Amino acid sequence: MTRAIRLRPWQKAAFDAFTASESPDFLAVATPGAGKTTFALTTARYALGRTPGRLVVVAPTAHLKVQWAAAAHRMALHLDPAWSPSSGRLAPDLHGIVTTYQQVASSAEVLRGLANDAFVILDEIHHAADDRAWGDSIRIAFGNARSRLALSGTPFRSDTSAIPFVNYVLDEARADYTYGYADALRDGRVVRPVYFPRTGGHMEWIAPDGSEMSASFDDALDANRAAQRLRTALSLEGQWLPTVLKSAHERLTALRAADPDTGGLVIATDQDHARGIAQLMRWRLGVDPVVVTSDDPMASARIARFAASSDPWLIAVRMVSEGVDIPRLGVGVYATTTTTELFFRQAVGRLVRWRRGAKRHQAFLFLPDDPRLRARAFQIADERRHSLRRKDEDDPAPEVDPTALDEQKPDEPEQLSLFAVISAVATDHDEPDAPWDDDLSSMSDGEGGEDEPGVVIEFGDPPPLASAPGGSNGGDPTMTRVEYKRRLRDFNAEAARELAMITGWQHSKVNAELNRLAGVEKVAQATVEQLERRLRHAESWLRRA
Repeated sequence: MTRAIRLRPWQKAAFDAFTASESPDFLAVATPGAGKTTFALTTARYALGRTPGRLVVVAPTAHLKVQWAAAAHRMALHLDPAWSPSSGRLAPDLHGIVTTYQQVASSAEVLRGLANDAFVILDEIHHAADDRAWGDSIRIAFGNARSRLALSGTPFRSDTSAIPFVNYVLDEARADYTYGYADALRDGRVVRPVYFPRTGGHMEWIAPDGSEMSASFDDALDANRAAQRLRTALSLEGQWLPTVLKSAHERLTALRAADPDTGGLVIATDQDHARGIAQLMRWRLGVDPVVVTSDDPMASARIARFAASSDPWLIAVRMVSEGVDIPRLGVGVYATTTTTELFFRQAVGRLVRWRRGAKRHQAFLFLPDDPRLRARAFQIADERRHSLRRKDEDDPAPEVDPTALDEQKPDEPEQLSLFAVISAVATDHDEPDAPWDDDLSSMSDGEGGEDEPGVVIEFGDPPPLASAPGGSNGGDPTMTRVEYKRRLRDFNAEAARELAMITGWQHSKVNAELNRLAGVEKVAQATVEQLERRLRHAESWLRRA
């Protein structure tokens, strides 16, 4: 049972700010990799320990539901990541659920009853702005919650409608606590410095209106033409993308010489693009990458296996845009046409996570030298330089003013488009000044380094439950309560099948009798104790049969 946790200084400061706040709403903005999950669950454990109630976590994706449940289990908080509106009443030996923004949009009224007087964590709250219906549903579902803790990995604006439970000042979300990338670099052993190798190119294409175009990344183009130029560079038909993939693979190979499990990530534009990149890497580089796309029901399992393996490359389409914890990623290739600041920072966030015991702590994101992406990279690189510089003089200002660059606009509808790639050739390559041979002892903890600096928070007993069985995970500390209950339900189902075969009864009659003997109304809502009792009755019945 977790009774203490070590918080990083920023986590303790944010925790103190939360506990001192009298508002039911709190927004914490912290750079990816800083440990938002640990901070959030610490505050939840504290709040529920003072005033018992339910815990509801809202995550951006289905994969992250499982991650949240596993992290909560380590804090002695038992959450159901498989909850659905059809599940009915929550089992009394669970503290709450993990759901997604999409589920909230379709189940707001059901969640309203479940979240009444609950502690709610809204992970990556900026997703509520993706669809106006999502924001409205959040307001309905969690308006009666006792406390709402909103988290984000990047500051965000209200360009359309404001997100519920967030305070705004001049259209900018006002955070109650902010911990940026530069802050994390200065603190040390929180995140890694990211460098941005940029590759130029000369592209030729047929525009959607049928006109023939030719331009390099240095040519000034309007927003539509710039989007077409980037699309051409990233196409599977040209030579730009294979050239950059080769450079990225060479960098990954060099990193793996020191840390053999270092991995690489290619962020593709769409599913066909991802599969095409995988073919390119097989043919030209002799590697077999792992591909995850949103239409694959096994996508979450593939990501989890990749994170635990030493496989070299993962290709994904938005599946790892944020929150997914794969600390071994050290090289990325930005091969998507999405150029917004939010998405770019989410991509960088996949590479910043600190790796304890690693020999090399730099990470590299290979980019097209597109002016918009160049501007995004300059912003982050400027934070990095100011945090890692060893002299007091100021660094020169970035060459590009990011605020002067327009966002891309969508091309004409695809069915009316004459767009076609003619050629895409990589030209100049800008290699970052990563300190490969410098003394990085101030950043590296090495093998068996000192414990991470921080403050230890002591907990009392975990929040009470209506039913708190002993041995809640069957004696396996790696298994969450929900996972153990799933195993018990499988054992119960197998026993019921055997009894039906032996007795000749219908399955429904066998299950009804076992439920009666164990005092279970509905197996899906049963506690661990009830499921174990039901299984004992089934085993006793089998021995007598």
